[in-house]
Amino acid sequence: MRRRLFSSLVFALLFLPGWLWAAPASFRFAWLSDTHVGSQTAADDLRASVRDINSLTGLSFVVVSGDLTEYGSLEHLRLTQAILRELKVPCYVLPGNHDTKWSESGATDVARLWGADRFVFDHGGYRFIGLHQGPLMKMGDGHWAPQDVRWLEHTLKQLKRPNQPVIFVTHYPIDNGIANWFVVLDQLKRHNVQVVLCGHGHSNRKLSFEGVPGVMGRSNLRARAEVGGYNLVEVGGGAMTFSERIPGRETKPAWHSVPLGLRDYTSDTNQYPRPDFSINARHPEVRPRWSFDTGYTIASSAAVWENLAMVGDASGTLYALDLDNGEPVWKYRTRGAVYSTPAVAEGLVIVPSTDGTVYALRAASGKVAWRRKTSRPIVACPAVTNGVVYLGSSEGKFRALDLQSGRTRWEFDGVRGFVETRPLVYEGKVIFGAWDQHLYALDARSGELLWRWKGDKAGDLLSPAACWPVGAAGKVFVVAPDRQMTALEARNGRQVWRTGEYVVRESIGLSEDGRRVHVRAMNDYFYAFATDAETPVLVWRNNAGFGYDINSAMLAEKDGTVFYGTKNGVVYALDSRSGEIRWQHKLGVGIVNTLVPLGADRVLATDFDGRVALIERTR
Repeated sequence: MRRRLFSSLVFALLFLPGWLWAAPASFRFAWLSDTHVGSQTAADDLRASVRDINSLTGLSFVVVSGDLTEYGSLEHLRLTQAILRELKVPCYVLPGNHDTKWSESGATDVARLWGADRFVFDHGGYRFIGLHQGPLMKMGDGHWAPQDVRWLEHTLKQLKRPNQPVIFVTHYPIDNGIANWFVVLDQLKRHNVQVVLCGHGHSNRKLSFEGVPGVMGRSNLRARAEVGGYNLVEVGGGAMTFSERIPGRETKPAWHSVPLGLRDYTSDTNQYPRPDFSINARHPEVRPRWSFDTGYTIASSAAVWENLAMVGDASGTLYALDLDNGEPVWKYRTRGAVYSTPAVAEGLVIVPSTDGTVYALRAASGKVAWRRKTSRPIVACPAVTNGVVYLGSSEGKFRALDLQSGRTRWEFDGVRGFVETRPLVYEGKVIFGAWDQHLYALDARSGELLWRWKGDKAGDLLSPAACWPVGAAGKVFVVAPDRQMTALEARNGRQVWRTGEYVVRESIGLSEDGRRVHVRAMNDYFYAFATDAETPVLVWRNNAGFGYDINSAMLAEKDGTVFYGTKNGVVYALDSRSGEIRWQHKLGVGIVNTLVPLGADRVLATDFDGRVALIERTR
């Protein structure tokens, strides 16, 4: 009888589902999120949490789900790392949008300091996978980078067994706050994902992503309380239980519990609307002549020389593509991601890289003409005028380099924040913004500071730093995250006019004849203003119906057509004199960088999905 019972038990165990057979172990871990070191009391709040975690027993590790810093600076990332190094248990971190958007390194410092900006590890039978979604250097929705999507696919294929339980950690909730949310969610739903842990919303919340359990964790910041806080997570007894911990004071009663077990998401597909490309049916005469996929995030625009389009990507590669067919003619690999828009002049293409080097390549062949090494990654865009390269940096400097040799003409070292913009060379001045609240005007020949302007709303994150300034009628025009549009006298920086009536942000462009400044509002509207007026004189407005848009792309005009690409992949072509929409085309779902017009009905586009496309309208 005993032998028969034993045989029956062995048979039952052998045929139990893989996840149950694995019998994951019980454990506890601490979960921090949105530490925002660099803002007010954030460093003290993180220190308090680290001390508290070290005082507890039985914790296996710590995860931090993004927004390590307020500003993404190397100083604040190093401070965050130093505080977290005091932990007595392993710690796994992810960047968030504050670490990647306002990043002097193009979000490369996180990987340099921690060894990677994503993680994977096994504990207690579970596989923990951490992956962020930027966005890199631009305002807009989160976005899963194509190289990260490939990494996730490979990582999921390496599970120890098909039904190994997975805990996925990220920063944004997996919803329409991420432009291409579905590409990762669809992968996760093919596996035994127990829960998705996310931050970003600064509060404890119960979530669901097409049936996949989700949990948002509170920020570590104290906000209006006396101290900050984090979550303790208990895994065991068939559940994952979440309790809020107030450092040095108390662990509150559990506020949420997620049942654990074998998951099957096959019946939970397509609960959220997928992207709609029906807009393209309105203009069937508009389509890509060609499209080239680099396979890596592109966060900058192309430069055109003769019949070549030159663009860099997150792999550090600069491609020279044939404008007729999109085929690579040559390519050059730097040692860091390229997030700067190149400049081409006199047969040379100037390519700054996050490896800290400025490269001058022969436009015809991609051969190196010269290199100039700096001490920090470069995300700024160069401008070339009269044989001089003007370029900002992430080390508090702005340089003028000789185009042919790379030698320094002059160097200005009075910039407090990093530079990402393309400078305006106008009326003998080099004009640029930095993430230190200021717009600078330097003498183009000597680098002497001629004037400096600051808006009336304080805060580095409100700086006129992402927009490419434009100049006309003796004025310089900028728009900034403070939602103001400003006209300054180019001669001395005197404020001519300033308005917040139109709720603009960073996107600006000048008409070819210099008579109008084009801007995009944060909701639906494009506007044009007269450049020769002493007050904001509206020339035209158009409700284009694009909805909410905060993309940091500029507006560009060619042959009477104004081009702009939204944060969600729609390319607009507008009549420059009236603002009427000539055509629209949805290229993808993510951020479209500043477009490069080749004619009234031809435009070169790049986007965050790593795509370069020549879009044409045939009549």
